[in-house]
Amino acid sequence: MKGRVHKFGDDVNTDYIISGRYKFKTLDNRELARHVMEDLDPDFYNRISGGDFMVAGRNFGCGSSREQAPLAIKYAGISAVIARSFARIFYRNAINVGLPVLECMGVKEIREGDVLNVNLKEGVIRNETRNIRLDVKPLPDVMLGILEEGGLTNYFRKHKGFLSEYKITH
Repeated sequence: MKGRVHKFGDDVNTDYIISGRYKFKTLDNRELARHVMEDLDPDFYNRISGGDFMVAGRNFGCGSSREQAPLAIKYAGISAVIARSFARIFYRNAINVGLPVLECMGVKEIREGDVLNVNLKEGVIRNETRNIRLDVKPLPDVMLGILEEGGLTNYFRKHKGFLSEYKITH
């Protein structure tokens, strides 16, 4: 994945990602996407290009457990969210809807407008603007599989459950 960075700070909650005034009015994910991050940056949707990244600090996605927040980000064309840490429910919702989320301790090395090249399987971010490499917390194979299928629903439709190598045995 390759794209430009749109940088945010700590504690970006789900109401900042998609305001309640929209998430309860429509089930149309493309309509929700037009309002992503609107309360923090009213022109955000107009500045992004398909494949861009959102980068943030700690506790990204705190707040509501509704999946509209990661869906709005995904349908806006953001290829992944990179943050120092994520709220647990947002993290799982993002994976479940097919939005890659990466934990990176070095997000302070990434600036607004930088161009990143991200390899999920290697767990590596290459900041092409600053010529630096950042490692990310690797995603488990089962999560990579879910992302490759575009989300948990697509994964289950295709595989009729989890593949045997992902089953937990006691």
